Amino acid sequence: MRRHYLPPTALQTWADLNNIERNGVTVASTLKGRGLGVLTTAEGLHNEAVLVAVPLHLVLSLESVWIYAKSDQHLKQVLDSVGEYSQSARGAILIFLLMQITHSALAESERIGVSSAWTGYVKFLPPTVPLPTFWSDDERALAAGTSLEAALESKLKSLDREFTNLYESTVSIGWCRKYWWSTDTGILSFDDWKQVDAMYRSRALDLPGTGHAMVPYVDMANHASGEATTALYDTDADGNAILILCEGKRPQVGDEVSITYGDDKGACEMLFSYGFIEDTRTSARELFLELDIPNDDPLKLAKKAVSNSAPGFKLVSRDGSVRWEGDFVWLICTNEEDGLDFRLLQTTDGEKELRVFWKGDEIQDLSNLRALLEKERLWDVFHLRAVATLQERVAQQLMALERSRASTDLFKARVDGSTSPYQAILLLRKLEEKLMTQAYQEFEEKVWFESGPLATRGG
Repeated sequence: MRRHYLPPTALQTWADLNNIERNGVTVASTLKGRGLGVLTTAEGLHNEAVLVAVPLHLVLSLESVWIYAKSDQHLKQVLDSVGEYSQSARGAILIFLLMQITHSALAESERIGVSSAWTGYVKFLPPTVPLPTFWSDDERALAAGTSLEAALESKLKSLDREFTNLYESTVSIGWCRKYWWSTDTGILSFDDWKQVDAMYRSRALDLPGTGHAMVPYVDMANHASGEATTALYDTDADGNAILILCEGKRPQVGDEVSITYGDDKGACEMLFSYGFIEDTRTSARELFLELDIPNDDPLKLAKKAVSNSAPGFKLVSRDGSVRWEGDFVWLICTNEEDGLDFRLLQTTDGEKELRVFWKGDEIQDLSNLRALLEKERLWDVFHLRAVATLQERVAQQLMALERSRASTDLFKARVDGSTSPYQAILLLRKLEEKLMTQAYQEFEEKVWFESGPLATRGG
């Protein structure tokens, strides 16, 4: 779909027209080559000064999308047609953004939907977002062996399912069939769907009192972590979104005002959601590895049916050591002979439901399984099984990372190795290898201790 764009210089006029208050800041090109950013234009900013105030009605959230739909029958048709998908902030906002770019792409005599402040604002958003979902096949191959590989594959499949659902839900609507799906007059493509996903994913904020939302002007602020963060976003008493100078910060004229996209986010999540990793980062911080239940487990199908947790575990590096998180692991490490049982019970409405039990007592919440195991006489055995499972999976991932090293070197020889995403993925590989190597070593020590002569059984 052909998008229309407005020059960054016009953003100040747009902000004025929409009553966005600015106090000593503007949006302009940054000196660090990071595209547009929020820069200071006045001296004396300090003491948690409010730098930007965005009226509540401009904050794009689940609630506001449905408010827009009250006066936009075309938007409401699509929201209603996709059912539950539009009941989430992400689903509703993606459809809203798609409607805005569709409105602008059509000839004036054929336009559908109602023009709003957001119809203009999306014209200031960049034509490309450097997220992995837009990488070429060769570039995606660079992610082999990293946690990004599975995350990216899953995301692309998810986007494809969403796009297919959008087609199936709206193809019967006349204007959707004509302007989106027709082979002759349709202008919508899968790439457009990836674009609105990227707009949302790279700009959405978890706004206090509102939840996941997009905030115009504030979302122009770039990321900086730790002490380099100079501002934070919040909500004032009237529900307006505000950008506030951090306590103790006194920027000079021309300094960039930065927010944090999440200091605790892992390197993979930063690259996945925002398209970059800070080159000063020395730790992957965390990564998620998928796990599958062995095929020889007779309870595999039942376990997968009742599990409501992510099928894997997270490695988290904090304070020089590595810990792991993942309820799914305990489900893998327990079996029928241990006391795990499944029963098909009839609900009050007559339906059949699979329930899980531990030694005769129903487990209402599987996240409590570890707590139940900790009370068992053989807790150290269960713990050893878990650690051994984790260690084996980490070893597999390290081997996959090593096997893909040759293709990474080959890619570098064929292209300019200084370009993105090569440098970003190279940093991700380095940081994740470091984290997994440390995790493997710590697991090795635990396995030796718990299975060796110092282990205590049944105590």
